[in-house]
Amino acid sequence: MTPQRVTLITLGVADLTRSRRFYEALGWRAAAAQDGVVFFQMLGSVMGLFDLKALAEDQGRAGASLGTGAMTLAQNFATRAEVDAAWDDALRAGATALKAPRDVFWGGYSGYYADPDGHVWEIAMNPFWPLSADGSLTLPPPDANDA
Repeated sequence: MTPQRVTLITLGVADLTRSRRFYEALGWRAAAAQDGVVFFQMLGSVMGLFDLKALAEDQGRAGASLGTGAMTLAQNFATRAEVDAAWDDALRAGATALKAPRDVFWGGYSGYYADPDGHVWEIAMNPFWPLSADGSLTLPPPDANDA
């Protein structure tokens, strides 16, 4: 088993119902839920929404103030139109606009929004990283000149 994998991403949220509604408004569907946590099955991994205070306690840091700004989650799309549609969907669902999608220095097209708890999402189209038919991303092999 490869050590280079993430099987579960857990986001601490202040209001589980509000956060669940936000992600469901984006088209996500909960696969399981129990008291204080909701799980969404993703392509090869799971994202969980966990009550913020309970998450701090679970980490052994009861009462800690857990932050959100030092990490960015991302979704890549095949086209600029898909990025724009994802942007519009996120804003309609209650996201906070951080940076509207635009051409970026590395040759792609991307923007940023924050979910209701401040978790930052990048939405992007990267012409150098083609997506599989199911939307998964596998980096292309390095160019001999990159090695």
